[in-house]
Amino acid sequence: MVCWVAERALAARNVDRVIVATDSERIVDAVRARGIEAMLTSGEHASGTDRVAEVAAALSDAEIIVNVQGDEPMIAPQTIEKAVEVMAAEINKPTGSGKPAGGKSSEAAGIVTTWEPIESTADLLDPDLVKVVVDADDNAVYFSRSPIPYPRDAVKRHGSTEVALIEEPELLKLFRKHTGLYVYRRDVLLAFTGWPPTQLEQMEALEQLRALEHGIKIKVIAACSTSIGVDTLVDLQRVEAELSA
Repeated sequence: MVCWVAERALAARNVDRVIVATDSERIVDAVRARGIEAMLTSGEHASGTDRVAEVAAALSDAEIIVNVQGDEPMIAPQTIEKAVEVMAAEINKPTGSGKPAGGKSSEAAGIVTTWEPIESTADLLDPDLVKVVVDADDNAVYFSRSPIPYPRDAVKRHGSTEVALIEEPELLKLFRKHTGLYVYRRDVLLAFTGWPPTQLEQMEALEQLRALEHGIKIKVIAACSTSIGVDTLVDLQRVEAELSA
């Protein structure tokens, strides 16, 4: 699956180099056997972001770092391209007088990530599927494993979120699924991994909340097509079915 993800990243036209970062020699060997670059990293990292930062620290000529998580085998190369284009535009924004974040104005995004529609009530209520709320400029307001935003009036009418969505299925369009692609400014990535985990991050087990709590603007754009993140055996079976269809 890791090789499949790497090949999707290689197909993105504005990605210059793809490196599989792992602490497993077995994965390194398997990836290199497919002709894909791999780097053996420390086994002490607490997260995949820390692992990517180790590689990014050695890439002094790279201003944009893309983190495609190895559990996203269905991600479209066009989605990666779009996210990189948005980050390039953010980097080229005029520097303002906002609070610096990693050496740049806080007016520009330090991270770009993606969202997809939520297609079922079961997905909305699934804590393994992360939800995101954005503002009018497509900047992240909050990420959560709970259904957000809370449809208060509909719940008052029907007694629960689940019943409200059954009775008013159009409500599902209000929710967005966060997907496992991150595009970082390199300076922001390196700063981020130097900050300790925050309380919100630990409560939700979502490290992107650490960035929000430190004032990093996260731009959230629509993915070009739907994907399936592999978090469970059921997810893996769904991906296998899709790929064999």
